Amino acid sequence: MFAHPNRRSFLQQSGVLLGALGSGFSFASEKKSKRAVRYCFNTSTVREKKIPLPDLCRLVAEAGYDSIEPWFREMDTYRAEGGNLSDLGKLISDLGLKVESGIGFARWIVDDPKVRKEALEEAKLQMDQIKQLGGHRIAAPPAGATRGIHIAPEVAAERYRELLKVGESLEVTPQLEVWGFSSTMGRLDEVIEVMKKADHPRACILPDVYHLYKGGSDFADLLKIPGHAMQMFHLNDYPPIVTTEIADADRVYPGDGVAPYPRIMKYLQEIGFEGAFSIELFNPDYWKQDPLEVARTSLKKMKAVTTEFA
Repeated sequence: MFAHPNRRSFLQQSGVLLGALGSGFSFASEKKSKRAVRYCFNTSTVREKKIPLPDLCRLVAEAGYDSIEPWFREMDTYRAEGGNLSDLGKLISDLGLKVESGIGFARWIVDDPKVRKEALEEAKLQMDQIKQLGGHRIAAPPAGATRGIHIAPEVAAERYRELLKVGESLEVTPQLEVWGFSSTMGRLDEVIEVMKKADHPRACILPDVYHLYKGGSDFADLLKIPGHAMQMFHLNDYPPIVTTEIADADRVYPGDGVAPYPRIMKYLQEIGFEGAFSIELFNPDYWKQDPLEVARTSLKKMKAVTTEFA
């Protein structure tokens, strides 16, 4: 079994300078500025380092984030190695972090009723797991209905309503996630329609800068989302590659591509966004670099394109 390194040995092995630690630095001591938004780290950004989840939480706190957005597959690995989610939740809280959401792929939207029933059970389990960590949201992408399958918005809305009801007792909210490559929920206007037709007070949307571009969404459609119905926003950027050819691996740091960030921030201000900006990258070049440096650079880049919310 893989031996979990302690915090100091992990950071030393990653080549990080520990001067701040030696001078009495602590995670809890880093002052967080008062602002309406939070800055979050989606763990995909350093995924290929395969850092044990507790150490990853320490790294995120060390980098100065407010919150973390883990993947359920990481939680599964942690539990399989003997970890306890409640203990991890306490660690996260002690580090001064919050858990914004969890990333999973329950196929709640598909046509097959048996698969859909199993997916709702899977989603319920994931909601329970995220709650043990102190979180209250999960992503709800159109998994299982992405290639050559189109679920009509009114049908998707009914199924989303079922998913929302699953989360009511657990007080965990599934967020409709735009997937730009998908034939279902691939555009923001379609996802907005699904949200509205669901007619549920907790219905909400999780946009992503890359996916809005990939799917050909109009960024101005962000103005059609009430501020309370957008609790998170995945930040990243993209180079000038046509939508038919661009892929997840092409994502770059916010501000390093051609995304219209001034316009996006203007729209978010107008709707009263007060959620979390979460960096989500899948860049192979970043995966090769020091993970703490990638996390710090990601935060610096996010803050640079969101100065309106500083």
